[in-house]
Amino acid sequence: MGSIRRLESKGTLFLDFRYAGQRLREYTTLPDTSANRKRLLKVLERIEGEIALGAFDYQKTFGKPLPAVETDPPQEPMLAGPAPGALKQPPSTTPLFSDFAEVWFVEAEVTWRRSYSITQRGALDKYLIPFFGDKEVGQITKADVLAFRASLAKVPARKSSNTLSNRRINSIMKPLRQILNEAADRFEFTSAFRNIKPLKMKRSDVMPFTLEDVQRILSTARADYRNYFTVRFFTGMRTGEVHGLKWRYVDFEHRLIRVRETFVLGEDEYTKTDGSQRDIQMSQPVFDAMAKQYEVTGKLSDYVFCNLMGAPLDNKNFTDRVWYPLLRHLGMAERRPYQMRHTAATLWLAAGEAPEWIARQLGHTSTEMLFKVYSRYVPNLTRQDGSAMERLLASRMATGQVIRMEEGGADAGLRPVHTDLYAPVLPAPQAVPKPRGVHKPAQGSASLRGGRPTDIVLPAVYHKGEPQAPPGPWMRTGRTHSPRASA
Repeated sequence: MGSIRRLESKGTLFLDFRYAGQRLREYTTLPDTSANRKRLLKVLERIEGEIALGAFDYQKTFGKPLPAVETDPPQEPMLAGPAPGALKQPPSTTPLFSDFAEVWFVEAEVTWRRSYSITQRGALDKYLIPFFGDKEVGQITKADVLAFRASLAKVPARKSSNTLSNRRINSIMKPLRQILNEAADRFEFTSAFRNIKPLKMKRSDVMPFTLEDVQRILSTARADYRNYFTVRFFTGMRTGEVHGLKWRYVDFEHRLIRVRETFVLGEDEYTKTDGSQRDIQMSQPVFDAMAKQYEVTGKLSDYVFCNLMGAPLDNKNFTDRVWYPLLRHLGMAERRPYQMRHTAATLWLAAGEAPEWIARQLGHTSTEMLFKVYSRYVPNLTRQDGSAMERLLASRMATGQVIRMEEGGADAGLRPVHTDLYAPVLPAPQAVPKPRGVHKPAQGSASLRGGRPTDIVLPAVYHKGEPQAPPGPWMRTGRTHSPRASA
């Protein structure tokens, strides 16, 4: 492990590391400051990562040839043969990693999509073979595997100043695990990948747009891309699926978009998975957008969305020249075009669509991913969580107006005052059972079944903010009645 050190005579920093069996010190003119140490630390991490992968070029990095190593002349061994106690190495019984990796790749490639094959080939050539190529597959140890993974954590990322993410490291380690496991099965040895778990990955960066954001984008976008945005926002199609969509898969009669192909790395391919083969129902905005798009490209190209030459849209060109400039113009946070798919999922959930139906529209084989990734964004879209319970309580439990009792004066005593806390919800007049211990009303009073409506028992009342006993069964709204004395 190298280090950043200080040259005391000048107060400047230098790199101290080992390469090709020798200790190297590379001096700089940078003063010893915290910022310069962080700067050199990133350089040192990159160098050590390249050394671990066998890709370090000293002359290219420092602009000078590697210093020669001073070695002592070889001496004759004191004893002929191996030293006492030395372990005998077993004879070679397994192929080199580089040779077996090629065999594994040829055998497995026929089961992969072209884009996945390109990814695996890149991991082999750039990372796995440079590190393990000269080792026998049967001699690779768990320590070797862990050391390789640790070296990947120091490799700088391609499009940022950070190092490789855990997700990318896991994707590189995946073919290594498959190669070692396959070799262990064929040559009957224990795989070095046993009990090595993948690195923990951060939760997927899901940043769906609100419906208001979608409306702003559709009203501001270029006219030639408005139909494109409408389809992506309200169908949840992946980038490759919408770019590879052809007119023969658009069924206007049944209002369906049949996802059968995808456009990846400049070629048409089979969809991501078998589950991605699906029929998407066109809502009215999508149907109208597709009808308008047919007037533009229906006779120009087989592809629904294409350039002036009839070729499918280029994702990088769309992203750099249309998508990100539009977001900056609207003052929205920068996010990938894939977020349009996430937006469709959250809008469907917010609208109350069945989760099983949403999963089918997105090409998911189950609703697990739906609830795991998308459902937490629904409250931010509707702002109506718990509203159903509120409506139920308001309709079933509000049986009259809440009143409070106030003092009407020195002689008036308490008098009820109406409030508007709850609107009265009164059912049709029904028989009210006579309270026990209360005398039957006089002959001329209103009956329970006819005449004037019977007295309604009001909810609990309040007096100056303090709870009071509910009014008696004979209290009417506006004046107080006392029960008639029993005979």
